[in-house]
Amino acid sequence: MLQPWIFKTRLHYHAQRCQNELLKAYQQSLLPLLDRSIKQSPLLALDLEMTGLDAKKDQIISIGLIPIINGQIKLSQGQHKLIKIAGSVGQSATIHGVLDKDLQQALPLSEAIQWLFKEAMGHVLVAHHAPLDLSFLEQAIKQIYPQGCRLFAIDTLNIEHQRLLRKQPMIKKGELRLGSCRSRYHLPTYDAHNALIDALSCAELLLAQVSKMGGLDKIKVSELIR
Repeated sequence: MLQPWIFKTRLHYHAQRCQNELLKAYQQSLLPLLDRSIKQSPLLALDLEMTGLDAKKDQIISIGLIPIINGQIKLSQGQHKLIKIAGSVGQSATIHGVLDKDLQQALPLSEAIQWLFKEAMGHVLVAHHAPLDLSFLEQAIKQIYPQGCRLFAIDTLNIEHQRLLRKQPMIKKGELRLGSCRSRYHLPTYDAHNALIDALSCAELLLAQVSKMGGLDKIKVSELIR
């Protein structure tokens, strides 16, 4: 884990490099949140559904968002958007259930990215296996704007990875999947691979993890974001 001041310096550096004003404002809005506790900081649980796992060739087809404010999940403020893609969803439809016909009225990628970062303004992103979701968002930003933008988030998979390693020398295959992580905290089982449901699953998992780690008032954003 980076020291808080090092991470703050890095975040400030990447914010200054963002040429797009919306993305720059979003990055800068995170700076005052780093020293706050998880309870004090507005969070935004995020999940993406994609046509595959390669950010350079696959595409985002849906985005789900769930705010976490004052340590409470705001289910009524959850949002889900479908995204237009080039070509067909192909065999990926068997995973996420989104069909080509479902995307006929979907948002263009550029509008979806603008919507996402307006919603995320002043919120720290939270995702399960955040590097995967962020890699797709960073790739989308490169497609839309002249210059890319480095993104940061709290990763519930990484939190669980570190917690498990303190208890056992090895982690078995599948132990870090979202459903498996949730089961260790006795959270309910939801249908997976819907962006909104998975965002909710991630939000609930984070609150359960942080409660076990010392409490929402004691764990700071800077201890978890990466």
